[in-house]
Formats: sequence, C-alpha cells, structure tokens
Amino acid sequence: MKTNQKNIILFCILILTLLLSMTACGKTKEENINNENPEADKIQIGLCFDSYVIERWQRDRDVFVSTAEGLGAEVNVQNANGDVERQKAQIEYLIEKGMDVIGIIPIQADAISKEVQKARAAGIKIISYDRLITNADTDLYISFDNEKVGTIMAEALVEGGLPNKKVLMICGSPSDNNVSLIEKGFRNVMDKNKIEILDIAYADGWKAELAATYIYDNIDTVKKVDGIMFGNDDLATQGIRALSEKRLIGRIKVVGQDADLVACQRIVEGTQLMTVFKPVDKLAKEAAEYAIKLASGESLENTSTINDGTYNVPYIALEPIAVKKDNIGAVIIDSGFHLKEDVYLNVSP
Repeated sequence: MKTNQKNIILFCILILTLLLSMTACGKTKEENINNENPEADKIQIGLCFDSYVIERWQRDRDVFVSTAEGLGAEVNVQNANGDVERQKAQIEYLIEKGMDVIGIIPIQADAISKEVQKARAAGIKIISYDRLITNADTDLYISFDNEKVGTIMAEALVEGGLPNKKVLMICGSPSDNNVSLIEKGFRNVMDKNKIEILDIAYADGWKAELAATYIYDNIDTVKKVDGIMFGNDDLATQGIRALSEKRLIGRIKVVGQDADLVACQRIVEGTQLMTVFKPVDKLAKEAAEYAIKLASGESLENTSTINDGTYNVPYIALEPIAVKKDNIGAVIIDSGFHLKEDVYLNVSP
C-alpha cells in the first residue's frame, strides 16, 4: 500500500513538472515571436519624393529621417524620379505596407488625389510636404509662405534697380501649386511698382535646361529686360550660363530661390543678386514631428488653413528669408547651411 502511494506521488510530481515545463516553453515561444520583429510597435512613416533633381531634396530627406527615427519611428523613403505613375504606385505600396502616415512631395498637384483618398480611407494620415496636393483633403500641408517667396524675389529686383522697368519670369513647373503662389506674390510687387513683365515661361518638370533654351530662343526679348526671376537656383544656373554666353551678365539682375551652394557663390561673386533661403532643416524637422503627432492621434497646434481647391486643410507656413551679399554670412554661413570656405571658393571674403 505504501509503495502504491509513493508511486502515485512520484507520478503526480512528474506530471506537474511536465506541465510547468510546457508552460515555460510556451512563454518562451511567445516571447520569441514578439521579439522576432522589434520594429513592429514603431510608428511607420512613408516619405514619397518627386525626385532628387533639385539639390535640397536630399537634405530634406536626411533631416526628416533623422528626426523621425530619433523620435522612435521608422521611415520608408520612396523616390518617384519625376514619374507620376511611379509615384502613384509608390503610394499604393506604402498603403499596402500599412504606414501610419505618408508624407508626399507631389510631382503634379492634382494627379494623386485618388491615391490620397484611398490612403485616408485606410486610416493613414497624409502630409502634403512643401507642395500642396490639390482636391485631396490631406491632414496637413506644411511648407514655406510661397506667396511671400515671390514677394521678396520681386522686392529684391526693385531695390536692385530696374531702369527700364521691364522683367522676365522663368518659373518652375506649372503643375506645382507653389509656382502659382510665387507668381502671385511676384506680380503684386511688379504691379505696385509699375514694372512690366514682358514674358512668363515655365519649365515643365522643373527641367533646368529649359531656362537656357528660353534665353537662346528669345534673346531679343531678353535683351530688353533689367531683371529675370528664375523659379529656383537650378533654373538660374542654366539661365546664367546662357546669359554669360550672350554677354549679358552684370547688366541683367537675377534672382532665384533655395540657396543652392552655386547660387550663394554667385551672390558673393556678383553674378546673382539674391536667392531666397528656405530653412529646409526646420521644415523637415517640423514635418517629422507633426507626422509623429498625427500618428499618435494628437491635435495639431499653430495651424491656419489653406484651400486645396475643394477642401480647407490645416496649413503651417514657415518664413522664407531674402539672402544677399550683405547678409549671406549671418543667414547662410553662421547657420551652418553652407561653409564659408565653400561659399567664398572663388573670391576672397
């Protein structure tokens, strides 16, 4: 009898040990499953670029990614290389990947509203980054005050002197909503000062070579003007080369935007009057921070609204800064945007 009781006790201990072992194994397996993808709980942000043709976009990308990752998010960056259909496909891909937020620099303002609405229907927040996506009701548009960009470009030309009161506008892509805003600001100043705009041209897809083509093909008109507003510094680079070949550098004043290094070099050399500095580090940093807020369901602060053609969307507008020879040190060099030795590469400071 005692032997049977002893056997029963041993059997119970064995069963209990096996059960405890199975429970421990199950827990370990569950923990392993949870640890297989430590990124699973991170906020997922998609960032879809027009292209990297414009110098500043790579800087925007790096600051945005660094800021977002520093806040614990994971960023999936896509580059459409200027192809609208490719950008649509990339947005579809980011939807399928289950992003929490997608930031988009649209190639064409009105071409991706369907994809944006599909993303929003899937519960994904959408940020129009730098360029407004029209008729799409995005969750946020963050950019610079583009009308003011046009205003300060025009003011620089007026202050620089326009004896014949004639200028040209060689703008960026007409499908970029910012272009119309810049044009509006520029025109207002020209009208106020009774300056005649002899012609307005547009560079489809922001193709910089089109600026030079315009100069060559319309040289008689070009010779009549005192100044040219180029849509950005990349267009100005090609346009100035053409002006140089026609021996018009110095007589015709040139303004651009983006504070590209070559533009800053031209300013200190005297071949470009002004560029508009848009502190893209600040834009990218704030956009990343707002992406985290949107993903976390936080309310947006300090926003106004802008109409995208159909809807009023939250809007954050950062201040652009006019950069000339007299303030390039304080604005560009002291901020670390470009190094002094690079800016003054070809001339003495």
